[in-house]
Amino acid sequence: MFKLMKTTKGFFGVVLMSFLLFVGLGADLISPRDPLAQDLRARLTEPGMDNARDGGTYLLGTDPLGRDLLSRIIHGARISLLVGFTAVLISGTIGTLLGLLSGFYRGWLDTIVMRVVDMQLAMPLIVFAIAWMGFFGAGLLSVVLVIGIWGWVQYARFTRSFVLSIKETEYVLASRALGASTPTIIFRHIAPNLIGPVIVMATLQMGHAVLLESTLSFLGVGVNPPTPTWGGMVADGRNYMDTSWWTVVLPGIAITLFVLGANFLGDALRDVLDPKIK
Repeated sequence: MFKLMKTTKGFFGVVLMSFLLFVGLGADLISPRDPLAQDLRARLTEPGMDNARDGGTYLLGTDPLGRDLLSRIIHGARISLLVGFTAVLISGTIGTLLGLLSGFYRGWLDTIVMRVVDMQLAMPLIVFAIAWMGFFGAGLLSVVLVIGIWGWVQYARFTRSFVLSIKETEYVLASRALGASTPTIIFRHIAPNLIGPVIVMATLQMGHAVLLESTLSFLGVGVNPPTPTWGGMVADGRNYMDTSWWTVVLPGIAITLFVLGANFLGDALRDVLDPKIK
């Protein structure tokens, strides 16, 4: 942790992600109001106005249905963290395992995995997401599965190339000569070397996953309303941007901070975990 905090990127990455993690986990405690409660008399209230029904202040204003924007952004952080962590866990597990096996065994398994990778890279995410939502239905679970299944190819390609470059090294050949089994070679001698790079990739992909979730929610094929999501908030306020800028700008800032925090933290982890970087 102290090594991460030594650089500017690492410091801001740790601070931003820690703050967002605190906000997401403690949303029920720190949220000033119910994020789903509507008050049409207070719709599109400017930030800082004191016309709340409970006598309080709308610090970040309200949306077109009179819902407190601050409370919705706070609860939206929980959705973003859930989607980011879960989707990255799914894609990282599937991609790393397939990349390990295809890179080590080669042959027909490698051919099948790489052809599936090529086909998926040729298909736009939006087309895949719309087809998935049309077949299985929209919702949080569908969003997590779509992003998780879509993101595994990056891990598979990286892991495969890493295994191809390391499986002929001296210590792997020595283990094979000493009679080590194939699972031992893969999971004891090769896989541990992947931990650092995969963690860095997962951290960077977390910001990408949140951005994809926001895009899907903005297009109406993501998390179902009225569940508060940052992309959904931007979609709700886009028709009022000329007169009520906060309905779009503030959720957009939240998305930007999450992506920046994940990228900064990933870059800092790469600097710390990569032995080639001094």
